[in-house]
Amino acid sequence: MSQLRKDPITGRWILVNITNPKRPEDFDLRPQAKKGGTCPFCAGNEKMTPPEVEAIRNPDTGRDTGGWLVRVVPNKFPALKIEGDLDQRGIGIYDMSNGIGAHEVIIETPDHSKDLGDLTEDEMRNVIFKYRSRILDLEKDVRFRYMLIFKNHGLQAGASLEHTHTQLVALPIIPKRVIEELKGAANYFNYKERCVFCDIIANEKQEKLRVVSENSNFIAFCPFVSRFPYETWILPKTHARHFRSIDDNRVGEMASILKDTLARIKKTLNDPAYNFIIHTSPVRDGINEGFHWHLEIMPKLTHVAGFEWGSGFYINPTSPEAAAKYLREVK
Repeated sequence: MSQLRKDPITGRWILVNITNPKRPEDFDLRPQAKKGGTCPFCAGNEKMTPPEVEAIRNPDTGRDTGGWLVRVVPNKFPALKIEGDLDQRGIGIYDMSNGIGAHEVIIETPDHSKDLGDLTEDEMRNVIFKYRSRILDLEKDVRFRYMLIFKNHGLQAGASLEHTHTQLVALPIIPKRVIEELKGAANYFNYKERCVFCDIIANEKQEKLRVVSENSNFIAFCPFVSRFPYETWILPKTHARHFRSIDDNRVGEMASILKDTLARIKKTLNDPAYNFIIHTSPVRDGINEGFHWHLEIMPKLTHVAGFEWGSGFYINPTSPEAAAKYLREVK
């Protein structure tokens, strides 16, 4: 039997299998093998990438050489380019502008054999510091309105290079999906004078059915309206609109819970392909008191097909309650 569930943020409906949820072994979990070969992101191959934007590196090493811990470079094939004018214009009913933005790659480790979840907490902390520092730097450009940080892990998730990395795209417009979340959060806040995400956290902590793990400042859980099996969100427990407002102390706790969550997903699902996205408030966002930044992890275990495209609904064959139980119990 399936259950229809409505997302209190966006109003989206989800069909969830609650009677006979798929177990981890019911999915195609063939492991992703590392192919090796010449990799532009490996230590020693720094000349194969565009010139370094910034890096965390050993003090006795120079730019575009080995000895780095985390390295940021422009994407060699950027979706948007930083040079030029936006030049917003219209032709009849159609709006357009030049493809202005920034597209960067955060190379998370010089070690080709490691994935993000394999890093130590110190290494993970360095990665998160780089996420924050790049956002703060790119926000100075008044053309940019939204900072999108996302990770594609595995071929099915869209990763063109297997060496673990994250991408940052600075956009001159606010994405439609972000606007939907902003509007939903604002509607809830205007009606109840509370943040919907804070209320979700309180509800998850009370019920405990979907919580995967938590520490003093962050919580990881499978959302009640999960679109995908084993979808997992990480939220700061203290209300904050912008990811880049995370302070140094909380970076450590975020590193700890992100490492733990990715390790649980990797072990439970035999290292699946996944995407993660950091949802944050726009750069110059006005007030948006009701928005709460968070990170969404979406394993690629199912395919979006005709019903989903035609209805806007998602079908999730594993209830979030069952998924959270499997993730909690993994050793």
